[in-house]
Amino acid sequence: MNICLFDEAEISKPLSFDDKRAEHLLTVLHKKQGDDFTAGIIGGQSGVAKITCIDEAARQIFFKFTATGDGKPLNPLKMIVGFPRPIQLRRLLRDVAALGVSELHLTGTELGEKSYMQSDLAQPEAARELLLEGTVQAGSTHVPEVFVHRTLKECLEHMAALEGLQLICLDNINPACSLGEVQFSEDVPVVAAIGSERGWTDKERSLLEQVGFTRCGMGSRIMRTETAATVAGAIILNSMGRLSGQARQ
Repeated sequence: MNICLFDEAEISKPLSFDDKRAEHLLTVLHKKQGDDFTAGIIGGQSGVAKITCIDEAARQIFFKFTATGDGKPLNPLKMIVGFPRPIQLRRLLRDVAALGVSELHLTGTELGEKSYMQSDLAQPEAARELLLEGTVQAGSTHVPEVFVHRTLKECLEHMAALEGLQLICLDNINPACSLGEVQFSEDVPVVAAIGSERGWTDKERSLLEQVGFTRCGMGSRIMRTETAATVAGAIILNSMGRLSGQARQ
């Protein structure tokens, strides 16, 4: 746990010993009265919290939070991902949050397994805990938004305002270039689309091309959906200059 995140309403209240954040502070970090820990408000500022009292009788930790920064804002990268297996989706949600992807659009695809979308994680609320885990891993306060769409067409209609964005589609079938060859600008938002396990159909490729997506490859090796999404995200963010230099606060 690289940061303790709190809702706005929680930040001024004591933390119960039964809370997993308190357990981490006391049993993993061995924090004591007077010690500091990294904390932040979900969707808001990050900073330092000082433990003012550990009340053994009341089983509560009292602390005072001081904001110091904006908590590592999300990157201007949105991802469209063909709905993967639930076990893969769990990893994907954590990893895209850790990368600082601003939006994740999960979509059913023509070749995707329809039963995957019956998973509890198909409900955006159910995905939030895993997104929070990835956000905590990154030491950030900003949690990506997640959307679920039945089809790629529905997804693209939802994201209608794509003008001015750099649109990339991962596809090993006749790619125009390698993803590593594409030049990305730090300030031009990117949308990257990654298909499900069996990739895109010709109809879906046509839909993507009609709205301006460029097909890019990542070599001949076949990756799992969540691996491809994470690798692509890292390549894009590095090219944008967002993985180098001093970390953004």
